Amino acid sequence: MSRSATTLEVKDLVEMAWQGRIRVPHFQRSFRWKLADAEKLFDSIVRNYPIGSLLLWARPAPAAELHLGALRLDAPELPEALWVVDGQQRITSIANVLNPEAGNDPRFALAYDLSADKFVRPGENADPTVLPLPVLYDPQRLMKWFWDHPEIKDHFDQASAITDKIRTYAVPAYLVKHSDERVLQDIFDRMNNYGKRLTKAEVFSALNAGEESAAGEKLDFALIASHVDEDRQFGELDEGTVLQAVLARRDPDIQREVRVEFTDGGEDRDTAYRAAENALLRAVSFLQIEAQVPHLALLPYRYLLIVLARFFAHHPEPEAQNVKLLRRWFWRAAAVGPGIFPGGTTGATRIYGQKIVPGQESSSVQALLNAIGAEPADSPVPDVRKFRANSAAGKIVLCSWWALEPRDPTTGEPFSSAELAESLTGQWTASDAIHKIVTTDQLDADRRNSAANRMFLPVLRQDVAEASASLSVELTAVSEELQDRVCRSRRSHLVSPEAAGLLRSGRLPEFIDVRQQLVYDTVWSFLRQRCEWGFEDTPPLAELVIEDEDEDDGAY
Repeated sequence: MSRSATTLEVKDLVEMAWQGRIRVPHFQRSFRWKLADAEKLFDSIVRNYPIGSLLLWARPAPAAELHLGALRLDAPELPEALWVVDGQQRITSIANVLNPEAGNDPRFALAYDLSADKFVRPGENADPTVLPLPVLYDPQRLMKWFWDHPEIKDHFDQASAITDKIRTYAVPAYLVKHSDERVLQDIFDRMNNYGKRLTKAEVFSALNAGEESAAGEKLDFALIASHVDEDRQFGELDEGTVLQAVLARRDPDIQREVRVEFTDGGEDRDTAYRAAENALLRAVSFLQIEAQVPHLALLPYRYLLIVLARFFAHHPEPEAQNVKLLRRWFWRAAAVGPGIFPGGTTGATRIYGQKIVPGQESSSVQALLNAIGAEPADSPVPDVRKFRANSAAGKIVLCSWWALEPRDPTTGEPFSSAELAESLTGQWTASDAIHKIVTTDQLDADRRNSAANRMFLPVLRQDVAEASASLSVELTAVSEELQDRVCRSRRSHLVSPEAAGLLRSGRLPEFIDVRQQLVYDTVWSFLRQRCEWGFEDTPPLAELVIEDEDEDDGAY
């Protein structure tokens, strides 16, 4: 391996990036920096602070359509390009912030306020002393800016000095030449020292990426997450969850050292990824169809998906009775939470995972149920007096509401799973589908923040006040057909006739109190029906051993 040290001025680095001469290997993590990170980077540049060195791998590159931040580049085939081993976040930020088109992307939109002498986010005002960085970077564009704004001519020398500082800033770089990609991946793993620290999933992906030439043919965590979402409209899993599914399928200990995962000569990376994707698809299908958890944003605990992925990896087509018992286990585990085990969710994942034994479907299900044990003395029901969409309790409440098939107050039709998925695209919680009924100070803080002051409306075709009015309308004032539609919509949103009357008359605190009891009763009933505490956890009949009596005992 040959190695040389050099420096690259920003203007040269930018030109190489825009020309496609700088490439990002497929084992690199995705772009994670925020605008604040880019702002600090450029502030360091104009102050001549060090920003760390780059590690670049010199090797041939095929013709390709490159995605570098917001930039889309048609790059030619090159006998030698520079592949970024360390420094991707910095190079991507520099190349995008200074580009006239990419600089309009919210992730890269930076300007320099000459009056305040600092970097700022571009505002809507037309202050000519606030220069977008693509203008400040390009001497010709800078000249035109001052020609168009002669009133700020006194700032020209100041602006020119900043332009020069940015363009001529020297970034130290190491150039490495080596034919073995695994060596570069090892270096990448060791140089996780700048910017946002790599996640475990990113390290795992980098170490097991394989050859660059086959990158387009391989599954990766992002592609698995995308496939699951496209197939089931469940929401896109984060890469950490996908990694845990890959690991849990192979062994219950998801905290093990990942750097040696595929070095034992057994199953290879591609086989493991395909199997994990299949297991996740089956686990999500179970959640949606059997457990009535329609979307990732309503899943009480993500670690339960990991356990289910391990189960369906080893028992892909369980007996109907075991499916019923597995649903019982899922809701019992969601109700009691991971706190019954040491180590929180990590400990719970490991302990439940150990109960799942390949080739022993029924005994695995029984072991999962036994790990939870009998119904707690104080059977857990979420506290509905305070609602948070990102809490396990809040998600259980939402699942109980989804089971009521909430209806659109405008049309009277139930919301579909597709409409729910569309409303939650890119969201980690269901907040965008949950709306406060009363937002004013007519309620005290406790009532205002309670579950009873929320409606589950994935699609809002009218504002919340109009939706509430539709549910509280006086039935005698509408047609029989509309009465039926209103009544069905009310039931689906837990608005009883009494609650409707209180809402209609403006007696809001009393309305919340009446609906609070309805919400509690609904959640309690939902969990009782699914946890089935006290029921016999009988395995499939085929698993029961029944000894025949001696046929030759003289009895006729």
